Amino acid sequence: MTDNLVKKLILFDLDSTLADCEVIDEIAKFAGVESEIKKITNEAMKGNINFEESLKRRVKLLKGIPVEKLYKFAEKIPVMNGAPELILELKKQGYVTAVVSGGFDFGAEHVKKVLGLDYSYANTLLSENGILTGEVIGPVMSETAKGDILEKIAANENISLKNTVVVGDGANDISMFEKAGFKIAFCAKEILRSKADICIDKKDLKEILNHIN
Repeated sequence: MTDNLVKKLILFDLDSTLADCEVIDEIAKFAGVESEIKKITNEAMKGNINFEESLKRRVKLLKGIPVEKLYKFAEKIPVMNGAPELILELKKQGYVTAVVSGGFDFGAEHVKKVLGLDYSYANTLLSENGILTGEVIGPVMSETAKGDILEKIAANENISLKNTVVVGDGANDISMFEKAGFKIAFCAKEILRSKADICIDKKDLKEILNHIN
């Protein structure tokens, strides 16, 4: 990074943003509870259910799944079209890159590793004797969590909030949209689109490069 390049931060949501899937829905297929979980997910993304409550309700349905299955799922998580090229270019431009997910750490860590991101924040599914208990803990469970994490990373990197960019698609991204310098709604639900500086409806993350510098 050259001396005259301003240090910036870009924070991405994971599901249907950096990852081309809803990770919990993919796990639900294996558990045979796909329709129940999708219904709760959709209600949460629309803002009809408190995020923390919806997360706990969905995770409860995953009780009994072997932990080893999660890591096999993680290896198959597809990154969004254009993600590798976007991250490579952002790093050239001096961006600190991060993923923050209301989902789970095994998925977020996998995407962080694949794309070479700097930070990853997500929740942890609790297990006992290698089996999911149906409980979850972590830093991204409250309505304000993503905004708090944006501030935390920015402070850690000595980056002004005006030099931060956020990319998301649903209601649980609102708190980081309210604090960031530039907000990008990516193939997003209506509740988030109204809070964005720009909306991208093409499933290609490289489109972001047309709107930031």
